[in-house]
Amino acid sequence: MSKGKAGERRPVTGALLIREVKQYKRSALLSPLFTVLCVLLEILIPYLTASIIDDGISVGNMGHVARVGAVMAVMALLAMLCGIGASVTAARASTGFASNLREAMFSRIQTYSFSNIDKFSTAGLVTRLTTDVSSMQMAFQMLLMVCTRAPVTLAIALFMALSINARLSMIFLVAMVVLAVLLIVLVPMAMRYFRRMFEKYDAVNAAVKENVGAIRVVKAFVRERFENSKFLKACDDLYNNSVSAERIVSLNSPVMMFSVYSCILLISWFGAQMIVRGTGLTTGELTSLLSYVMNILMSLMMLSMVFVMVTQSMAAAQRVEEVLREESDIVSPEGGATEVRDGSIDFDDVSFSYHKRSGRPVLQDIDLHIRSGETIGILGGTGSSKTSLVNLISRLYDATEGSVKVGGVDVREYDVEALRRQVSVVLQKNVLFSGTVLENLRWGDPNATEAQCREACRVACADEFISQMPDGYNSRIERGGANVSGGQKQRLCIARALLAKPKVLILDDSTSAVDTATDAKIRAALREQLPGTTKIIIAQRIASVEDADRVLVMDDGRVSGFDTPENLMKTNAIYQEVATSQQGGGDFDEHAGKGGDRA
Repeated sequence: MSKGKAGERRPVTGALLIREVKQYKRSALLSPLFTVLCVLLEILIPYLTASIIDDGISVGNMGHVARVGAVMAVMALLAMLCGIGASVTAARASTGFASNLREAMFSRIQTYSFSNIDKFSTAGLVTRLTTDVSSMQMAFQMLLMVCTRAPVTLAIALFMALSINARLSMIFLVAMVVLAVLLIVLVPMAMRYFRRMFEKYDAVNAAVKENVGAIRVVKAFVRERFENSKFLKACDDLYNNSVSAERIVSLNSPVMMFSVYSCILLISWFGAQMIVRGTGLTTGELTSLLSYVMNILMSLMMLSMVFVMVTQSMAAAQRVEEVLREESDIVSPEGGATEVRDGSIDFDDVSFSYHKRSGRPVLQDIDLHIRSGETIGILGGTGSSKTSLVNLISRLYDATEGSVKVGGVDVREYDVEALRRQVSVVLQKNVLFSGTVLENLRWGDPNATEAQCREACRVACADEFISQMPDGYNSRIERGGANVSGGQKQRLCIARALLAKPKVLILDDSTSAVDTATDAKIRAALREQLPGTTKIIIAQRIASVEDADRVLVMDDGRVSGFDTPENLMKTNAIYQEVATSQQGGGDFDEHAGKGGDRA
């Protein structure tokens, strides 16, 4: 299911999922075909067995036994080959389906805005891409084979059994009704537990991701025992929910086995009586009838297995469809503008809330006008919504009220990709990817030459440490930048943003991990090398913004002051307090931080 506007769930339609079979349709069609042929061949064997007993063995006609036996051997060989074909094509179709499904989900996630991603936890998306899809892959393979084999076997064997003796066949018709009622009762109950089970998988993955990603912090604060207990609790929750789900579906097996053996006993008893009394049943027919009864009941057992798998996969399918159905809140308008005229920025009566239908706004009544090429500093306590403000410039979120303009054009009128190419953001959480230094830098411009990369690194004061690495710009960066320091990571991220040659450059507290001297060098280089680029610097150190053209002081989602540093020192109490506190060597004291700032 997928969430609607008010959070309601929509039923799985299957259309979004089935279309991902794509190029594997041929295999998906061949597998049931091979399965049907295999069943037809297998079902005829008991019929021929009756002929061997009644027309061969009973009358001493060994020629008939040999001829029919040879036909049975050929049919068995053909059935085996068809079974192999069904298995191979089903495996190809199911693995291809899973691959396409993961690709479709990953591509859909790439289109999400920040607000869409906020609806799904990172661990939840990982679970959906891995565990959920694997469950669906197994279910799809079983659907192609077992869900074809079982109903076809059931129908043909039932027809053959009825043709032999309709009265005796009524016994397992009653068993089928009992089992059908059982499935109808158990499916809805099991579905609820299986869905919760996948949510528990999310919690386990979240615990692992958080712990492994912050293992250095865990060890630094000796929190291994606490993390172990947190992980064990997540595992216990998953265990308890899984046991509850399996307890429900496990009721299916004993009832199924009771039905099977009851049918065998009843048919054997009444069939033997009919043979002894000579009331229209031969020994060969009873043998065939028992074989068909076993086929019928084994088909029901296979359907029972499918019931467990499909019930579990339906819960997974609901979660996968949620990802595929989710529409990005931020899309490019048709024929959107692709050129940003300049770096001017205007906030016209802007308010913003992460939850548009409810919740307190994190930004209120923002009215700002920034000239192209200006250097703007932003100060404010934790929770004053500094990051929320700059996120609106590159349209990572849309304003709830009012408008944000870049280059004189409302950001909602731009092609999103074109806007973000011209508004480079170095976020609070600097992220590098596994690969060489050059490969990471070229995220800013895939076509950048090595000389251009070196120049960007020189401006960002990163060239000095890169040149000391074993392979220079071809040195490998580990996943997440684990083999470089925080300050080095920040400088590489700044260089990466510079390669995009943006009209607007936003540094969201992006020099906090470098020393003040290097910070000053970076700001001086940006001022000299990018005179026409609007530079917005969010900082905790007042030294980082004291040479800005103007400084914006944020307080609880509102503008407290917006003026030159000199004037703010005379007129703004928050700026005065920060400047006074840091003259003694301290950093920003988080004055008046009340709101909920977002990274």
